[in-house]
Amino acid sequence: MTTATVLTVDQVAERLCISRWKVHDLIRSRELASFKIGRCRRISESAVHAYISLQTEQEAA
Repeated sequence: MTTATVLTVDQVAERLCISRWKVHDLIRSRELASFKIGRCRRISESAVHAYISLQTEQEAA
């Protein structure tokens, strides 16, 4: 069984070297998938990898 890593908005911001507000913008625009646990917003590590891959592909095109 594999365990998925779940990140906070602040952790994603730190990993992508962007502000937490930009992370919220990406979530609102549905460019970055997320979900809520109670009142807390969480992002899976696979969603972060998917976002990075998509951005890399778009830049290469």
